[in-house]
Amino acid sequence: MEITYLGHSCLKIRGKEVTLVTDPYCESVGYRWVRPTANIVTVSHSHEGHSNSTGVDGNPRVISRPGEYEIGGVFIMGVPNFHDSEQGKTRGKNISYVIEMEEMRLCHLGDLGHLPSARQAEELGNLDILIAPVGGQSTIDAKGAADIVRHLNPKVVIPMHYQTNVVTWLEPLDKFLTEMGLREVIPQPKFSVTKSNLNVGTVETKVIVLDYRSP
Repeated sequence: MEITYLGHSCLKIRGKEVTLVTDPYCESVGYRWVRPTANIVTVSHSHEGHSNSTGVDGNPRVISRPGEYEIGGVFIMGVPNFHDSEQGKTRGKNISYVIEMEEMRLCHLGDLGHLPSARQAEELGNLDILIAPVGGQSTIDAKGAADIVRHLNPKVVIPMHYQTNVVTWLEPLDKFLTEMGLREVIPQPKFSVTKSNLNVGTVETKVIVLDYRSP
């Protein structure tokens, strides 16, 4: 499996036979949109920074509702939650997606705005890879993200939805790294992983920072 970061909350997850894109954005967010090709698109909520499914080539199957799906050997579960800490009163609903692909279990939290309930945490648990927003403002902040990481205890966490030179209104990535006890993590253009080599030799969650400029 190869994971690349296209900016904001959008990642491309490419397996041997199926490619999935999460939360594709409109260029109004600020990033230049380079049309990816995918078999599956997941949409966490309808805001234009997360729901540009028509910008993805390949006639993908678009998933934008809670529920269970199986597409091309990929199992996806949409877990309903909220975009804020007030049961959706301020920003509405959100969907976090658990993705079982290439014998690994991933979770893209979307624009989660609160700590998961016990039931939600159980549905999101037993993760190999967690993809979490860390920039606050419209989602959980650095401390909230770190708390979720410690609670869910994934093998790997990939931060997303944070301040860059393009998106300036979110909190910087450094805050999350500090909460995770790290001074600096060097961004990498992609994360290539298989079930057999995932987190070999360590029991602590590994933080992987992906360069958002990756194509």
